[in-house]
Amino acid sequence: MLNVRRSVGLVMTEATNIGARVVPALLVRDMAETLDFYGKLGFRLTGYYPKQSDPVWAEVQRDAVTLQFHTDAPSGTPPNPVCSGTFYLFPASVTGLAEELRGKVAFAWGPDVMDYGMREFAVQDPNGYYLAFTEPAYR
Repeated sequence: MLNVRRSVGLVMTEATNIGARVVPALLVRDMAETLDFYGKLGFRLTGYYPKQSDPVWAEVQRDAVTLQFHTDAPSGTPPNPVCSGTFYLFPASVTGLAEELRGKVAFAWGPDVMDYGMREFAVQDPNGYYLAFTEPAYR
């Protein structure tokens, strides 16, 4: 692990580790449709509020990947789901995962070897969010 030291004025300080997890909390249009889609990807429901049959907030998990969803936009944020990027996940095997998911959900692209040397495929969820599953193509 990289140990970073920064100079603050005349005193050297060590950078604080910010942790090993990030949990996106994503605005969704339709919670039931979203949870159904992520269920097809193999995620399981691990939390909800206020009730499981009609949550306004939910959390799903598969292995070490956790995502949270909410139906009400937090104050000061856009009123509709929006993300200008892609969430990259690194499974044990892109080929194996593609075989597992083929026919359950449509692939947005791949599996292909990309120009930048990664083998990947992606799915787009009902809210427009892209999840790409990737690994080095040449090991």
